[in-house]
Amino acid sequence: MDFTTSLIKWYENDHRLLPWRETSDPYFIWLSEVILQQTRIDQGTNYYIRFIEHFPTLKDLASASEDEVLKLWQGLGYYSRARNLHFAAKFILNSYNGQFPDTYDAILSLKGVGEYTASAIASIAFNLPYAAIDGNVYRVLSRFTGLDAPIDTGEGKKMFRELANHFLDQKNPGIYNQAVMELGAVVCTPQSPDCKNCPLNDSCVALRDKTISMLPVKIGRTVQRNRYFNYLDITSGSHTFIHQRKGGDIWHGLFEFPLIETVAEIGVDELILNKEWSDLFDGIKPVITGWERVPVHLLSHLKIYTRFIRIDLPEEFDLSEKYRKVLKKDIFKFAVPRLVERYLINRYE
Repeated sequence: MDFTTSLIKWYENDHRLLPWRETSDPYFIWLSEVILQQTRIDQGTNYYIRFIEHFPTLKDLASASEDEVLKLWQGLGYYSRARNLHFAAKFILNSYNGQFPDTYDAILSLKGVGEYTASAIASIAFNLPYAAIDGNVYRVLSRFTGLDAPIDTGEGKKMFRELANHFLDQKNPGIYNQAVMELGAVVCTPQSPDCKNCPLNDSCVALRDKTISMLPVKIGRTVQRNRYFNYLDITSGSHTFIHQRKGGDIWHGLFEFPLIETVAEIGVDELILNKEWSDLFDGIKPVITGWERVPVHLLSHLKIYTRFIRIDLPEEFDLSEKYRKVLKKDIFKFAVPRLVERYLINRYE
């Protein structure tokens, strides 16, 4: 059998049973694709179930507040996905009368939707012949054909796009796309692939030439930079202070403690001489009751070194209007970055 036939036959017999594979509703498929970007299946499945329980229709999602969406998304990271999802839902409600668009170009025009996601939705929900190409697909195609063109260059992407379209099952594009992605996820894995049980092992060039570990080729590498966060965990009677991140930085729209970011790691004695510190407390001398460093928080492009400084202030004290004074017992009602959530769990629960 050829590549496509073997792949689909394998998928029909051996694929994982996942909730978004039990529907052809484009809203649910879109939701699953956005959630699963940069997310493991086991983690993403729980979030998908929670989202469809809270927002069973696109109108429900569009009608929710951004804070509701971000709170439900908390812990998944890459929060721009949640904001784009919410924006697109409102756009579909207003521009398409709540009906999910049914052409590739219209799907691609939605905020936060790229070529891969548009192809996946178009093929799975509407049976349109568009090949979806993600990391799993690059790996399967590269190893099966022996193609060593770098997948992170324009020329390489063009070659793989042509290859994906060549293999695409025109009659069953949704099944084909799911099959090749599934093979990459559970059999043709980055490390220790299960070649013995691969349906393509009799024709795989990389297996024949013993080049599996070398493919696919990627020449670029993300450079991580360091950031240094000093969070102020302030106790003012039964209250604390938080604010909402703005400005398009990481975690935009999420809540956190007052933050002083420095260009390098500095001591607490040096921190209290910082102008941001004096401006924040406006002549009041806060009582520092302790501080705690937490493990380095890694994002794809950042290493965040963080210290939480615990401070006592009088009950009647207020920070500037930039900060919200809230009861400490209500802190878990707000969507916060995963870094802050871990600290809160240890601190308040």
